[in-house]
Amino acid sequence: MKSMTGYGAVRLDVPTIKASIVLKAWNNRFLELSTQMPGYLGPIERRIRDLVEARIARGKVELSIRVLGGDMPTEVVIDASSAKAVADAIRRLAAAAGIDEPVHLSHLLGVDGMLSYERNVDADALWHILSPALSTCLDAFDAEREREGAATRADLDEKLCSLETALDIIETATPDIEAAIKTNLRARFVEVMGDLVDEARILGELASYLAKHTINEEIVRLRSHISAFRKACGEPVCGKKLDFICQEMNREANTIGSKSADPRISDAVIRMKEAVENIREQARNVE
Repeated sequence: MKSMTGYGAVRLDVPTIKASIVLKAWNNRFLELSTQMPGYLGPIERRIRDLVEARIARGKVELSIRVLGGDMPTEVVIDASSAKAVADAIRRLAAAAGIDEPVHLSHLLGVDGMLSYERNVDADALWHILSPALSTCLDAFDAEREREGAATRADLDEKLCSLETALDIIETATPDIEAAIKTNLRARFVEVMGDLVDEARILGELASYLAKHTINEEIVRLRSHISAFRKACGEPVCGKKLDFICQEMNREANTIGSKSADPRISDAVIRMKEAVENIREQARNVE
């Protein structure tokens, strides 16, 4: 089990490139990956995204690659025609203002676009250097997610035990409640009809009433959901499935509560619903 929250960082320091790689993630329903990196890494951005997406299934993920230096070949491009046009414009401006001053290089460098920088990127060679560092960052990121996932798993197990304890109380009380229903229903028939009581009629009404108020099926289904939840926790990516199972567990708890007004069951149902809600909140942190 992995948490969706994680952090990983690594420094790359080779002659060709020196860089810092940082990977952060938070809870999200789907995988949402955003990247921040220099434009000249564009030729390998798709490979970078593919590697990250192959290791992460869900979460809002931010990947930052900052290049701090290196000996990557750089070409400086001069916009000669624009430089000449700007110099001519400065001379005309000086003449119009009555200023006798020559045009200096500093005047031109203050104008955007006079110089531009282009890096000669060998995409395959750059990927060969960068991909091991990115994999190391992902390993550190996964290690933290697994550590948080283990803590989440332990908390989920504790809350599942609380849910089962409340369900045990309900299951233990059910036979006594059904016996009380039978006794009370028979007493009402005798009270209303006296010696004219029809045993077959009593049994028919009793069967109908118990069919509407018995909670044995809900107990069985809830135990099945708890078992399915524990099994799903062992799957590599299980967050969405756990959330769905929580919905089903909550539905069974609500049904049990609506079918029985016995104080023991009502109190246990409240505890069950609280446990399910806590379980669901934690499950939303799971990848």
